[in-house]
Parts: sequence; C-alpha cells; structure tokens
Amino acid sequence: MLSATLFSRFFSFLAAWFALKLIPNKELGIVLFAYNIILFILPVSGLGLHQSLIRYGALLKTNKEKNSLFLYVFKKGLGVSFLLITTIFITTCIIHFQFLETKKYVILLSFIIIPSFLLEIIKAQLRLQHNNKRFAFVEIIQSLILVISVICFSYFLKELGYAIALVLAPMLTSFLFLNKININFKLKETINITNFKFWKYGFFASLSNVASQLLFVIDILLIGYLLANTEMVTNYRYISLIPFSMLFLPRVFMATDFVAFTEKIFDKKYIYNYIKSYMLLFTVISIFMVGLSYFFGNKIITLLDVNFTNYTDTFLILMVGVTGVFIFRGLFGNLLSSIGKAHINYYIATIALLLNVVSNYFLIPELGIKGAAITSAFLMWFTGILSCIWFLNLYKTLLQKQLK
Repeated sequence: MLSATLFSRFFSFLAAWFALKLIPNKELGIVLFAYNIILFILPVSGLGLHQSLIRYGALLKTNKEKNSLFLYVFKKGLGVSFLLITTIFITTCIIHFQFLETKKYVILLSFIIIPSFLLEIIKAQLRLQHNNKRFAFVEIIQSLILVISVICFSYFLKELGYAIALVLAPMLTSFLFLNKININFKLKETINITNFKFWKYGFFASLSNVASQLLFVIDILLIGYLLANTEMVTNYRYISLIPFSMLFLPRVFMATDFVAFTEKIFDKKYIYNYIKSYMLLFTVISIFMVGLSYFFGNKIITLLDVNFTNYTDTFLILMVGVTGVFIFRGLFGNLLSSIGKAHINYYIATIALLLNVVSNYFLIPELGIKGAAITSAFLMWFTGILSCIWFLNLYKTLLQKQLK
C-alpha cells in the first residue's frame, strides 16, 4: 500500500504540475478557488456514512453482515449526496462571488461529490475485506486517470478542461471498481446497527473532516478574499502542494491499520506499543523532512516554478507544520475515531478553525501567504497535541469501564 500511495501521490503531483504549465496562473487560480470550496464540502458527501461503514464494519463478524452494511450505506449515501449537489446548485445561483466564472466552476465541480463518495465506500469495503492489494490498485488507477485527463483536457480546453478532469477521474475509477468488491446487490438482509448512533458517528466524523479540510482550504479562500489576487491563490496552492502532499504518509498507515487496531482497541498493550512504534518512526521521518527542506528548499520548489524561490520561507514553515500531523494528529485523530469518539475530532477541528480565521485576518494582510503558512503550521501542531491529550484521557476511562 505504501508503494501504491507513493505512486499515486507522484502522479497527482504530476497532474498539478501539468495544470500549472498548461493554464495561465490567473485562470487556474479561479478554478482552484472554486475547487477548494468543493473540497470543503466533500467530506459531507453521503453524510459521512462511509466513515460509519469502516468503523462499524470492523466490529462485524461475518462477510454477509459487512456486505449488508455496505448496501445500506450505498443506497442512503447516494441519496444524501444527490441532495447535497442540488443544495450547492441552488445556493451557488444565489451567492455573488468575488471572481468571475467562480459560479460556473463551483457547479461543475460539485458533480465530483457522488463519484468521490462511491470511491470512499469501495475503498472502505476493500479495507474491511483486508484486500490491501486491490485498495492500492484503486489508488493507482485513479491517479493515472487524473494525470492523463489533466494533460489531455487542459491542453485543449485550458481551465475548463482541468475542472472536467477533476470530476472525470473519480467517476471513471468508481465505475471500474464497483463490480470488483464482490457485493451481491440483490441482498436484502438488514442489520440492527444502522440506528441513530450509527448515523451520528458518520455525521460527526464528516463534520470533523469538513472542519479539518477547511483548515487547509480556508487559507486559499482568505488569500483570495483578503488579497483579491488570483495569482497569489495559485502561488500558495503550489507552494503548499509538496508539504500537504506528504500527508499521505500517516494516511497510508491509517488506511492499512485502522481496521486492525479497531478490532483490538481493548488490548491495552497492543495499542500502546502501536503508539510508541508509530511516534518513533514519524519523529525520525519528520526530522529528515525538515532538514531536507531547510538545506534544499530552494531547489525543491524550483521543480514547480523558478519564480517560487521567493517563497522558500513559506515552504519551510509549512513543512515544519506538517510534522505536527505526522507525529500526533494523524495517529490520535484516528484512534479517537476507533473508540467511537469522532465528535471529539470535530470539536478540536472547530476550535482550530476559529483560531485559523482570526489569525489569518491579521497575518495575511500583514505578511501575505507567509502569514497563512504560519497560522497553518501552528494549528497542525496544536490540533495534534490536543487530540493526543484527549485520546489518552478517554482511553483510560474506556478501559476502566471495560474492566467493570
């Protein structure tokens, strides 16, 4: 899975690089501005039922039960996603955007919601089946389709083609793999866990992801709003591309291990050994990454564009911030979800979001995109340490209740 994710991230990076070379910065900035609005909403697709599927599915014993749960999530999630797209369409027609063409791209990119939801539940089902090989294959195929689509459509249709490519990649991938997960769609057996608690977990997990996603997206939105410069939107998007792309490392570990440690969540020795091993590994990786960025940051960002060398400090600040996710948040955020406390992640992300908006309103006008980077770096560490403290306290209480 690690090699597949590396491959996937490399091709996603290539797709972004080709878009930068084929589309003028100003026009690309408008699409990126609209895309970040959709990225903010995307975790709510299916009302977070894909989150409930992976957590509650890991606690089920038989494949038949897991398949029944998948069908329930599939049907309900598609309905919710369709309503979400309709809501976006109506709302977008009412709102006045700062940049021309934003409305068109928000509506077009909203169609990414349904195929993205389908992909999430397909990957969740593969993880429940412990079919990591096919899970990795899904990641590879999606990234290949993305880079080919971006090159072809951006070359002929420029920014419109780029938006089409972003929608097309998850759509084609979900169609290719929906029939590869061995689900009998005629199965009508119901299970008793699809109650209010099941929906509540998914809802708060999705809100947590919305708030967490907005921690990254809000920088783009506020840069666009406060500086009123689409080129600065593009600059920040690409300066942050490499640091934020590195976040795949904790995600791939969680994608591989989430089902396993959820199944063993009451095994105190196993969980604490996992925490120690994970934190040691990612501390070493973090030191290496920051050192590399400090000494070779200039050369690294010239891979994107030589004009970005003016923002080497911004790049380094973001790399330091990402290590907070590496060491703390990636691990303890998922551990909170594994014990059924996804709402805690939402509380943490909401607190961070409020701090983000307030801080950026002061720092972006004063320091430009470096101010946005400082805010993001601080909050990545803040949310990571807070999730660690919260998990350790809740886990101790959970184990005491289990003993009783």
